[in-house]
Amino acid sequence: MNAWNVRHVWGFLLLCALSWPADIFCHDSRDYQRLPKIRPAPDFTLTNQDSKRIVLSKLRGKVLAVDFIFTGCADTCPLLTAKMVAIQNRLGGAFGPEIHFFSITVDPERDTPAVLKRYAETYKANTAGWSFLTGTPAEIRKVTQQYGVYYKRASHGNVDHSFLTSLVDQSGVLRVQYMGFRFDPNEMLRDFQELLREGKAR
Repeated sequence: MNAWNVRHVWGFLLLCALSWPADIFCHDSRDYQRLPKIRPAPDFTLTNQDSKRIVLSKLRGKVLAVDFIFTGCADTCPLLTAKMVAIQNRLGGAFGPEIHFFSITVDPERDTPAVLKRYAETYKANTAGWSFLTGTPAEIRKVTQQYGVYYKRASHGNVDHSFLTSLVDQSGVLRVQYMGFRFDPNEMLRDFQELLREGKAR
């Protein structure tokens, strides 16, 4: 199975596991010539690093990336954030005006807006196009369930969670999901470019 199929099929298998109708969402990715349209991206309202309430659907017209992290993570979250910062830098002038990232904490009790702001500054994330989001435990539980992300507080203050990064197109449709943090950044860049081309062709 090639890399394209691996990164998409895992997303489709996850959606099947979440009981979405198999005949609609769980196609073999080889059937698609373009990026598949999985389903409408679940909307959410959360609080960003500047203590402002952010609504996903208010950013219609932009391509969005949604991932899940927590600032106290000592291993995989920093690797994912660093990878997304490198992609941010390669997107050039499209980042912000046409593309926006969301990083949602799975540790809302400790990841306050001020903590998230320091985290963004540490990694040199450009918050003109990147929102680091927190909320109440109930809000975070709801959005993780909607996006198929598992998390559980573990020993020593750690949080075990799955890594799933989703791309949402300008119309608010979920198009690609990447399992883990070792995905190829060049493939994500190509997917961003494809979605930007689609939006301009409408």
